[in-house]
Order: sequence, then structure tokens, then C-alpha cells
Amino acid sequence: MDVLRLREDSGVTRAALARASGVDPGYLHRIEAGARASIDVYARIGEALGADLALRLYPNTGPAIRDRHQAGILEALLASLHPRWRAFPEIAVRRPSRGWIDAGLHEPRAATFVAVEIQSGLHRLEQIIRWSAEKAASLPSWEGWSRLGAEPSISQLLIVRETRPTKAVANEFKRVLRAAYPAPADEAIDALAGIAQWSGSALLWARGRGTAADPWRIVARS
Repeated sequence: MDVLRLREDSGVTRAALARASGVDPGYLHRIEAGARASIDVYARIGEALGADLALRLYPNTGPAIRDRHQAGILEALLASLHPRWRAFPEIAVRRPSRGWIDAGLHEPRAATFVAVEIQSGLHRLEQIIRWSAEKAASLPSWEGWSRLGAEPSISQLLIVRETRPTKAVANEFKRVLRAAYPAPADEAIDALAGIAQWSGSALLWARGRGTAADPWRIVARS
């Protein structure tokens, strides 16, 4: 039953988890219903879900599965950056927490490094906030960290796809989000565009559908 709970908490479909773990969808359904599986199968499921395997699956820093929107949103973010930012997509961190950061943005002159997380949904908001903070704190374990020069300060950027459900969650828990990402969104937009200095962890929105007629745009307000 832990597999079902972890999958639903992560907002991952059974079909996506089956593809990522290489487990037959029907077999995965039986495992979620309580059927036993081998350690190898549990290990593959755990790796796809970003969970540690002991005698059970424990959530770590989120699933390695990416949804179909994240790459397009990241492309839009990178296209909007001022040249003073250097981008590093898909950063692997290993300790104290293990996982992948969607992208890192380094501003050498200000000695600032921004860990970027892109989310299409806000399932289990408290986990998203915790996972993002744990992965950002683990950046010194990234193999590229020592090559950045002067050790930068670490900040965070959460980009959320604008939908009715995500806007509803953000409105309901606006104080929680403000505490986790306190910097004004307008200032974050200006900093990414090279108009201002980065002022701290921030929340931005991805608006659009990722089509030629309605491309992704990174905006300050939903």
C-alpha cells in the first residue's frame, strides 16, 4: 500500500510509473492492491518515485519522472534569462538528500545560485516545499559545485504551471507559500531579465499551453 500512497502523493499516474520503473502496469496495480513483489521490483519502483528502500518505501526528494510540460516550461525560462545567468539543467544531488533539481541558475558577480523546481501540480504542497528545500541544501554535493568559483549563496525558485487547481491551492495556502518563497515575484522577474539583483527565494507562474499559438511564458502573477 506504500507504493499506492507514494505514487498518489507525487501526482504520478500508474502508467507513468510503470514505464519509468519497467514494471508491467497490471503487476503494478496488483502491488498497489497489496500483492508482494521482489526486492528488485520494489527497488525499481522506489528509484522512479525518489524513495529509499529498506523494508518499505520512504519518500525522499520526489519522483524522477517528469511530466510533458516541464521541459517546455524550462525552455521558456532559459529563453528569458539575461546573459549574466549561467544555467545548469538537471542537477543531481546526493547528500544529505538524494534527488534531481530541475535546473540551477548561477550569477557569478552576485555569488548567487538559484535552485529551480518546476511543478505542474501542487499535490501535497508541504512535500514540494520540503523536498525543494532539502535538495537545495544538498547542492554542495553536486559534482559541478566546486567549479563555480567563489561559493555562492543558495536560493530557490518554484515555477508552477497556471491551472485552476494550482491557483486554488495557491490561494488557499498563500501564507505558507509566502513564508517559503518570500521574495516579491516582480523582483524575481526583473532579476532574471538582468534589471535587478536576485532578492531571495520566489514563486513564479508558467502561463500558456506550450503551443506555437500559446507558448509558455514565465509570469509574476497567476
